[in-house]
Amino acid sequence: MTSNEQLDRLATFEPVPYPVVSLYLNTQPDGRGKDHFHTFVRKEFKARSETFAPNSPDRERLERDLERITAFLENELTPSANGVAIFACSAADLFETVQLSAPVERHWLYIGDQPHLYPLARLESQYPRYAVVLADTNGSRIFVFARGEKVRSRDVPGTKTRRTTQGGWSQARFQRHVENFHLHHVKDVVDALDEIVRRDAIEHIVLAGDDVVLPLLKDQLPKHLTEKVVDEMHLPATADESEVIAATLGALRKTTARTDSEKVDAAVGAYRAGGLGVVGPAETVLALTNGQVDELFVTATLGELQGLPDGHPAADLAIANDASLVEPAVDPIAAGEPADASPDVVRLADELVTKARQTGARVTFIEDPELLKPYGGVAATLRYRA
Repeated sequence: MTSNEQLDRLATFEPVPYPVVSLYLNTQPDGRGKDHFHTFVRKEFKARSETFAPNSPDRERLERDLERITAFLENELTPSANGVAIFACSAADLFETVQLSAPVERHWLYIGDQPHLYPLARLESQYPRYAVVLADTNGSRIFVFARGEKVRSRDVPGTKTRRTTQGGWSQARFQRHVENFHLHHVKDVVDALDEIVRRDAIEHIVLAGDDVVLPLLKDQLPKHLTEKVVDEMHLPATADESEVIAATLGALRKTTARTDSEKVDAAVGAYRAGGLGVVGPAETVLALTNGQVDELFVTATLGELQGLPDGHPAADLAIANDASLVEPAVDPIAAGEPADASPDVVRLADELVTKARQTGARVTFIEDPELLKPYGGVAATLRYRA
């Protein structure tokens, strides 16, 4: 199952009158190779459990969830994982884990009435799915990366050629022969890339190679693939996966930083013109509830997200249309989140992300907090006006 499919499935989980555990852990070992997340889990689960009455059904459910989570961490957590997200609710038959090569920023335990998806969606934004073509005239590799790790790769073999010591016509004929081999190989690479992009719904491509193969590759790319190329760089054909990830992820993030401002400007401009754009938490929640949102822009800094204002007409209408925004069946209890993010803000962040996933809207986290600060940390482009 792809990361997008996991998010979509978790987003369909409706609020329930039982405690739903969302646990995010940074599982990177310290300098001595020791893990420290077990202490957080034991301490915080004990503290959260004690907020429920002794021997109550909810407390017993939490204890069962803790037992299953502990067993998973001890027996099934992959040693190479740098982060893990666990969603559990024994009463609703929910137990789903997401092991990550990308590190989780901080431990985070959230107990509410549905899965807490903001941090997972945030990781998806930080470590997006993209393709890299590591091209060489003698043989190329195509990688697909997501969540900071390789999810698949494909080798495209070339035809090795030998140098000739003959001169004159023989040398020229041999050179044309070599160039034909190179061109044929590049066309094979483009065909393989096109198939991978379609199958994996790739939006970003990075081209890597040398001065000989890159011009050939760019010349053969059809328009629909050229439009997805975000950068090109020089990397040796022998580069290993870690080198490729480190170099290309940095390039991808630079491109994202440039386009964030353009996207926010477009949404704000559409809103000002009375067109297909909205700004602000209340208006955006309402548009999401109506299924109008095409792309949601939400601040990557929770402290910059404003809650729904009391008495706001749009907020009142959104709440009337959305039972999940009324008093939750289980009061949210969080530990480990930023101190400047109130429970109401955390819940709003979840509502934004969950509703976007439910309605097929794209979610873009804006890294620069200043871009969305004047609009309460939220804006969106619309498919249509109500």
